[in-house]
Amino acid sequence: MDPMNRRRFMQLVGLGAGMTALASCGGGSDGSAIRYAWWGDTVRQQKYTAALDAFVAQNPGIEVRPEFADYDAFQERITVQTAGRDVPDVFWIPSPHVMSYHDAGLYRRLDDIGSLDLSAFSAAQLESFKIDGELNTLPRSVLTAAVRYNQTFLDEAGAQLPADDPQSWTWDALSEFLIDYARNAPAGRKAIHYNAQADLCFEAWLRQHGQDLWTADGRMGFDAAALEGWFEWWEVLRRAGATTSLSEQEGASPEWEVVGDKVLMTFGNSNHIADEAPMFPDYEFGLRMMPVLPDAAPGHRFGYLSRLAVYRGIDDDALDAAGRLVQFNINDPAFLRIVGLSVGAPANPRMLQEAYAVANEDEKKMLTVVEQELAQEQKPRYEAPPGSGTWRTIMARGVEEVALERASVADAAARVIADIDRELGQAS
Repeated sequence: MDPMNRRRFMQLVGLGAGMTALASCGGGSDGSAIRYAWWGDTVRQQKYTAALDAFVAQNPGIEVRPEFADYDAFQERITVQTAGRDVPDVFWIPSPHVMSYHDAGLYRRLDDIGSLDLSAFSAAQLESFKIDGELNTLPRSVLTAAVRYNQTFLDEAGAQLPADDPQSWTWDALSEFLIDYARNAPAGRKAIHYNAQADLCFEAWLRQHGQDLWTADGRMGFDAAALEGWFEWWEVLRRAGATTSLSEQEGASPEWEVVGDKVLMTFGNSNHIADEAPMFPDYEFGLRMMPVLPDAAPGHRFGYLSRLAVYRGIDDDALDAAGRLVQFNINDPAFLRIVGLSVGAPANPRMLQEAYAVANEDEKKMLTVVEQELAQEQKPRYEAPPGSGTWRTIMARGVEEVALERASVADAAARVIADIDRELGQAS
């Protein structure tokens, strides 16, 4: 394996200090025994375990050793495994760590693995997947920012959302609609929960304003004015009584089980409908792309790529098996039929069309919104740089300060900017 960036290595070791050390086996697996690491809840664990069993049945002689954890524990474990050069052969990549893992030298080139067929992707797609000019990760799914609404509540109120076109589906029009809905909503119901910390939705706002969450050189891509505008959009709704309070929703980052029957609408990721709509089976939910500014910057639409990788230190004898396992993840409809769509729409265009055959009605809405988003012009999007892993915590703190009136919009935005910048500076 290539030498690890020393600063990144020391940061990863520091993050893992105090945890129980894992025994190092020199990195990777022996022969055709492949270690596969992913995260999620118990349902996802069961589905992916069944999928791995199916893969093994199709590939006699290959053993898959699953390494599963919840999201936080997964990141902690990879940190320790990186320090001990004991990284799984095939692993999912948490969004805050795409570039951190790259700097740590974890990714192996993928386009020279003979057992991995990339023909379903266009040359432009493959180019967009590259990091520093190398195809060293692949998207296992794609997510978009989305607006989810309760159609049952709309029907009960005899209300209709603004038309779904760029002239009508604007931020101002949506704000006016939500305030109007809240005025006549049944007791205990609000138009939307206070969801200003939704990261993909905030990124959609930034890109429409001609800014970015992150830049190509690993810095913040937005200024205080853009963040203030985002906070103020939510504050207009809160002051008008259109949102749940942080107390009602139990914090700045509420669970859908807490707010799902209290609000007409939520902002979030397109794939969330797959897991969250079934929590309230008596309701029908709809899904749309984010509203737009009348003068939105060209290319503002985007998809977030949820990636997986092959470890750079994998044993040569295991590489063919690892390629087959990645192939199964991204190219095989049988995999999709087993695991479902909770992680998002397939990034593989052929698999995306196959997904409609296995999707339920809510998942079909997700697939449609993703296709609509990806069909539009998109400027480049840059991954979170090393040191940015706490930015969501910083953002949530700013949201709380504003919503609880502990700080003005301007002061909270300035603190968020300063705190994120300080974290990035420490990582560099």
